[in-house]
Amino acid sequence: MIGDQEGAGRPRAAREIHLIAAVAAVCTLAVHLVANPHYGFFRDELYFVICGFRPAWGFVDQPPVVPLLAAASQIFGHSLFLLRAVPALFAAACVYTTCLLATEFGGAAFAELFAALVAAITPVLMRFGTTITTDMVGLWLWPLAALCILRIVKGADPRWWLAAGAIVGVALESKYSVTFFVAAVVVALLALPQRRVLATPWFFAGVALATIIALPNFLWQALHGYPMWTLLRDADEYKNVQLTPLQYAATQILITHPLLAPVWLIGLWTLLRRTTERFLGVAYLLLIAQISLLHGKHYYAGAVYPILIAAGAVSIERWTARSALWRPALAAYALVAGILLVPLLMPVLPERTMSAYDRVAQSMLAREVTLARTDGSTIGNLPPDWADMHGWRELAAAVARVYHSLPPAQRAQAGILASNYGEAAAIDFFGAQYGLPPVISGHNQYWIWGTRGYSGNVIIDVHGECDRDARLFRTYRVATHFSNPWGRPFENGFPISVCEGITTPLASFWPKLRNYNQI
Repeated sequence: MIGDQEGAGRPRAAREIHLIAAVAAVCTLAVHLVANPHYGFFRDELYFVICGFRPAWGFVDQPPVVPLLAAASQIFGHSLFLLRAVPALFAAACVYTTCLLATEFGGAAFAELFAALVAAITPVLMRFGTTITTDMVGLWLWPLAALCILRIVKGADPRWWLAAGAIVGVALESKYSVTFFVAAVVVALLALPQRRVLATPWFFAGVALATIIALPNFLWQALHGYPMWTLLRDADEYKNVQLTPLQYAATQILITHPLLAPVWLIGLWTLLRRTTERFLGVAYLLLIAQISLLHGKHYYAGAVYPILIAAGAVSIERWTARSALWRPALAAYALVAGILLVPLLMPVLPERTMSAYDRVAQSMLAREVTLARTDGSTIGNLPPDWADMHGWRELAAAVARVYHSLPPAQRAQAGILASNYGEAAAIDFFGAQYGLPPVISGHNQYWIWGTRGYSGNVIIDVHGECDRDARLFRTYRVATHFSNPWGRPFENGFPISVCEGITTPLASFWPKLRNYNQI
């Protein structure tokens, strides 16, 4: 039980608490399992699967956990349902943990249920639970780490630092941005009276455990020249939209839905007012300041919002305690507000309907959509994430037609060169059924994998890589053009060509093809 300033929740049986959390999690899981597996495989999902089937301690553009999870879902064959079940499980786990946080903050049944509802339908969190991304693991692990540390601050056994360390270590093996969250929490604790919880060997043991878990990936990055740093630096300089701190703060309202954001804003206010839990409110402010100053993308801090939502739900529960009508009205309001944006967060509408819906949304929210964009790429008939779920099987089939049209002598030595990891992974993923050889590319992890032994004397060029240097091949002919009207503009109408007679050994030319960047 929390004191008067800390909350007014009454002790309840653990069985009741966990039952509400479990029901909320199962409902979240069911919604995602029904809504997630539509359109087709997302560009990054295909890449994760291919990387996961070539396991390593690290990859150019992500740590190893997410690729391993993606590949594990495809062990028994191609299945969009099983692939999308992975983020659905993390979304459900996030909702479960949000309920536990609400209880820890002093909430009763309504606070748990309302926190679960808002966490489930908050746009940035719903999106993390829709497709496999490096953010999906943090969707659960950031709130879980906060829960462990909060219990330590409230007097739990300091050996809980080991659990927090293990959670942070796994989160680091999923996405590096958890570093900012951890730094913010530690600095906040140091700045407040709760610093006493750090003065224990168990805290340092937790730090050591997190370091041991994450160390193999950091060593991999060091051995390969820190490619992730190169990628992020170039993206910040040439691709990402750079926002002022005020604009960045505004995007946090947008990605959490302007009609739902008051819940977490109340939660932030609540945490800052409470002595015991103040460190979490201060940590949020430090987290946003860090990412804003480093020009990170607006969703990098997304996994922190379940913590604030849980705190906000507890205050809303207390304010509505004397009215039987306010609570169902607020729940209905949140549900309707969330449903309005579902087509932009889950692939549930047919393409033509989705295209029309997106145009209406962009016309109504022109300024907000512009501010919320993370890069300057051109928008096509569908939003970029939905567009990147189209055309991949068709691309593999188009390449297969060119490959099998070659004379046997040429086909025996032909390699396939793709311009980016999305195209390369799609051809590798679907190519087995067409008898295609492994793909090579200069983009990100594919460059690390090298030439795969190809001489380069015959290359099927997907999207014009060979055309970078007109003197590289003696002959260069366009075999076909790939049509992908629902894809992103740069993935529609590009040539698939056949290059012959390489003038420089492919292994010697390979260093020039290195391209570390985000799409």
